[in-house]
This record gives sequence, C-alpha cells and structure tokens, in this order.
Amino acid sequence: MVVQQYRDGGGARAVRALAAAGVIAVTAGCIGGDGGGGAGDGSGQRSVAADRPLDLLGQAADVLVEAGGAETRTSMETAAGGTRVTIRGQGTYDFRKQMGRLRVVLPKDAAGKDVAGTGSHRPITELLAPGALYMKNRGAGVPDDKWVRIDTTGLKDGNLVTGGVTDPMAAAELLRGAADVTYAGKTELAGVTVYHYRGVADLGRAARAASPQSRGALSAAAKGFSKDAVPFDAYLDEDGRLRKVRHRFTFSSDARGPEVSVVSTLLLYGFGLPVTVKLPDEDAIYTGEIRQG
Repeated sequence: MVVQQYRDGGGARAVRALAAAGVIAVTAGCIGGDGGGGAGDGSGQRSVAADRPLDLLGQAADVLVEAGGAETRTSMETAAGGTRVTIRGQGTYDFRKQMGRLRVVLPKDAAGKDVAGTGSHRPITELLAPGALYMKNRGAGVPDDKWVRIDTTGLKDGNLVTGGVTDPMAAAELLRGAADVTYAGKTELAGVTVYHYRGVADLGRAARAASPQSRGALSAAAKGFSKDAVPFDAYLDEDGRLRKVRHRFTFSSDARGPEVSVVSTLLLYGFGLPVTVKLPDEDAIYTGEIRQG
C-alpha cells in the first residue's frame, strides 16, 4: 500500500429518528454507516494522482456538477448500550440543481415500530433542495398526502445528519475543507478503480469555500457541531468523481449530554442519469403539530 502524507494550514430505543420537526434527536450513542455501490460509466480527461490530493478533493464537488445526475445509496448507524441502529437511503441526485429524491428506511425496534415511533414502518420519501428538506410518510400525525418542510439553514447540523441522510452535495462540499490528507492507495469499488484518501475536513473552512447554495447549511453546521474537525475517507475514480465518502461528525445531543459521534456514508454511481425532482406545492405542506411517537 502506498501511503503519503499531505498537510494544509489552516436499550429499547437508542434513537428517536425524525422526531418533532423531522429532526433525528439522538438520545444516546453514535451513528455510523456503510453501504453498497455500483459501477459507473465512461472515462474522461481528468487523471487522479497521488501527488495533489488537496486539489483533487477540493475540486470533487465541481467534478460532480460536471457529471450532472447520479444514483446514490446512503447509510447512518447509531450505537448505544451495545445496540446498533442503521438508517438506509437510496435514490437519485442532480448535482447541478443540488436537488435529489431519496427513499429512507428506518429500522424497527423490538416492538415492531420504526425508531420514529410509528407502527406502519413505511419508507420515508425525502426531497433535498438548497436550504430545504421535504419529507413524506413522516407519520406521527402527519396526513398521508402532506409533506413536512424543514429549513436546513436553521438546523444546528445543517442537515448533515437530520434526515438520516447527508445531502450528497454537502458531503462533497465538505471536502473543500480537507487537510492532513493521507493517500491510502488504489483499490476497487464495485468493479471501478478508485483512489482512497483519508483526512480531516474543517467545517468552517468548507463553508467559506462552498457554493452559495450549500454555504448556509454548512455555516450552520460549523456553529452547531461541537467539533469543527470532521475525519473522512474519500474514494475518487480515474475521472476525479467522488464514488464513496464516509464522514465522522461529532456534536452534543444536549447541553448536559455526552458527545455523539455520527458516521455517514454516501455512495455514488450511474453518473449522467437524468434526474427530475418536483417540489411540493404550498398547499401540500403540513403546518400542524407533529406528535412524537
């Protein structure tokens, strides 16, 4: 394995997921993740090299914008008291419009309810858009034909963990704050040759370098997380496209509670896929009180 170092300046229920306004309120433990991937297509002019990882990681979000749409799989896992809970998602995302549609599945507890406290255990549909998160089949008193809308710039985590899915563009933009990067060698992911980098991203620095659509949410996260440093593992293909990234976030669940460590994994494949996301009309947005299960 080639290793090079680069530096730059600068329980019954472990989780009540999507509670209150749809926010994942972690009551104990930490969230992590992994997932599957798929082969991509094509070859481009960009060559990935081990001698300039900071440039490559800093440009990862821009390369995805050039690629347009993609399929994605996500996962988050919480561990508390020896119990692990995994939230998985799958869908499509348009990096040019920074919009996506994902189907999120919450795990069941011992009573057969999902971790949000509802008995139906239906998948939740999430629409991602700049500054907003829409959720359907939210349960807990929300009518079946209504959506819950959340202003992600007002969330302490900037929607990096709130919906059980890290917005794919935000995940890529975080790499703009990369430092202390280690090249961990070449490997294969779902039949695609990828280059593995480990490092630490600074939330504040990433927010300042992010695109205008992502800046508000990342700035909120930089203020809300207890640690600005976000360790990551990133895998880029021969064209510099981000194929997989795993981030490890740290925040406090409340003023007196222990720190919570959240690991979010994103996989991208099927680049060039046309993606259409239609946001709900205003009369389809639920404005009533959301019960906690």
